[in-house]
Amino acid sequence: MKKIYYEKRGRRYVPVSEYDSEYLDSFSKGTHIVMVYPGGQSRRYNIDPNYAAMIAAGRVAEDAICRAISKASEMRPQRTPITPGQKKAWEKLAKELGDELCPLTYGSARDHAEAGIQAMQEEADKLMKHEGVRKAYDHFMLMCELTKETE
Repeated sequence: MKKIYYEKRGRRYVPVSEYDSEYLDSFSKGTHIVMVYPGGQSRRYNIDPNYAAMIAAGRVAEDAICRAISKASEMRPQRTPITPGQKKAWEKLAKELGDELCPLTYGSARDHAEAGIQAMQEEADKLMKHEGVRKAYDHFMLMCELTKETE
C-alpha cells in the first residue's frame, strides 16, 4: 500500500513524505537477520552466514540432529500439550473407544527441519567457543570473500 503524506503550507497542501509498505518490507539479495521483540524490531542486512561452523556442526552434530528431528516428529495431540496423567487416561480411552475418537498428529516437515537446524546451531555455538575454530572460521570467511563473484 502506497500512501503520501501532505503538510499545509499557507493555503496549499504540499507532499512531504511517502510510505510504501511493499518497499519497506522488501529485502535485497543476500543474507539478512530480522529480530522482532516486544516494542520493536531490528534488521541486519548482508551478514555473513557462519558457513564453516555450520558445515562442521552438521558433521559433528549428526546424532543430535537425528535425535531432535525424531523428537519433533513424534505423534502428539492436535491441540494442547498433555500431562502424564492425561496421557495415561487418553491411552485408556483410545484403547476402549478406538483411535478415531482420540486423534494424534505429526509435526510438519518445517517443524522437523527447524528442530534439526536448532540442534546444528547449538553444536556450532559449542564449536565456536574454541579459539582455534574461530581462527579457522575467520580464515575460511576471508577465502570466501576473496573468491566471491560480484555482479
